[in-house]
Amino acid sequence: MAEKLLKFVNLQRAMPDKRASEARRNDFGEIYAEFAAPAATAQASRCSQCGVPFCQVHCPLSNNIPDWLKLTAEGRLEEAYEMSSATNTFPEICGRICPQDRLCEGNCVIEQSGHGTVTIGAIEKYITDTAFDMGWVKAAKPTHERKESVGIIGAGPAGLAAADLLRRRGYQVTVYDRHDRVGGLMIYGIPNFKLEKPIVLRRAELLRESGVTFKTGFEIGRDASLDELRKKHDALLVATGVYKARELQAPGSGAKNIVAALDYLIASNRKGLGDTVPEFESGALDAAGKNVVVIGGGDTAMDCVRTAVRQGAKSVKCLYRRDRANMPGSQREVANAEEEGVEFLWQSLPHSFLDDAQGQVRAVRTTRIHLGPPDATGRQVPTPIEGSDFDVEADLVVKALGFDAEDLPRLFDSPALAVTAAGTIKIDWRTLMTAIPGVFAAGDIVRGASLVVWGIRDGRDAAMSIEKYLSTTSQRAAAE
Repeated sequence: MAEKLLKFVNLQRAMPDKRASEARRNDFGEIYAEFAAPAATAQASRCSQCGVPFCQVHCPLSNNIPDWLKLTAEGRLEEAYEMSSATNTFPEICGRICPQDRLCEGNCVIEQSGHGTVTIGAIEKYITDTAFDMGWVKAAKPTHERKESVGIIGAGPAGLAAADLLRRRGYQVTVYDRHDRVGGLMIYGIPNFKLEKPIVLRRAELLRESGVTFKTGFEIGRDASLDELRKKHDALLVATGVYKARELQAPGSGAKNIVAALDYLIASNRKGLGDTVPEFESGALDAAGKNVVVIGGGDTAMDCVRTAVRQGAKSVKCLYRRDRANMPGSQREVANAEEEGVEFLWQSLPHSFLDDAQGQVRAVRTTRIHLGPPDATGRQVPTPIEGSDFDVEADLVVKALGFDAEDLPRLFDSPALAVTAAGTIKIDWRTLMTAIPGVFAAGDIVRGASLVVWGIRDGRDAAMSIEKYLSTTSQRAAAE
């Protein structure tokens, strides 16, 4: 079937059709259409099947990308899905929200040679959506049940990936989450225009069908301590993520209508899910008719500016202290935001907030930045330019400055849970176990705020470590 590949020489790169910016500004629907089967097959055929697949090397999950591209090009979609899902718990989600321009596609060999990358993410999405439509995706049915029980704290990407793998091995799995729905930031943090919520909820339903038990609205430290959960389970996995918003310590930061990014996004997503959200109904977390300023340059900032556009903001500006080339967010997301009318003020550093007589924010005082020589990380150091202050009008300011770990030893009533100086959980990197025997940790609560794909990778790794631990414990008990 080699004649079905290596078509990159005479076939141009193409993405699925993207909705016009004027149309997508008015709703929260996903912006890309589905690939038609012939288009997906054709785009997969552009893969060069190179000897060293850098797309796979730079994928956190080491997905077998050339293999499932080849199978797609040959029309063997069910096999392509089996290959894709062998290494990835949620390929349909990664196909939608992974920053492919920084990972697999950004390292595609034919991209480096000037032919344009294979559209890996869109094909991954197409494969899995087709698999769901055709009924190929089934709930896991373990070949045998094991008596050992595993409790997982957190129903985000890491927790769900671990739950899936452990359940497939036959372990009894219970997932605890303080929110009322399963999915973590995939449900409440990522807007619908990137990831529609039924995509996440159908995976949660498959896990339920496989025998995973979910206890939502369950908060460790309130409904049970960590020690109490340890007595109920043979092993625990902490996969809470990081939710504490970083603050901008600046004069005037206490003014009204200066909000954290996650508060803003959760309110919007809850509204989209049909919930009653008092903070949204009051207008406090609704951008409609307002001059909105978002501070930050990561993917969360892009989610915020594009959400504000869809809520009917009067204007949307993004302030970032470095330039476009140095921003951490996906360049694809920046381009989408620009198309939708977002104005980026590069090399702009907010340093204070101005309010009106009612204490409402009215402007962000900002200084222009000069980018100096690179520091140890290789990024240019931002230096304020003296006398360059200017004001940016604002009725709503959203701080998208990143996230830190909450104080879990205190929240979980577990002082023995060791943490790093950054507040993330300290683990033995060989076993992924914390300082407490039988308690493991994975995802953002270990590595810090990161990508969904890294959460999936960490959750799968943790599941394998937990299985090894439980097997060793069982063998020891049998020998005694």
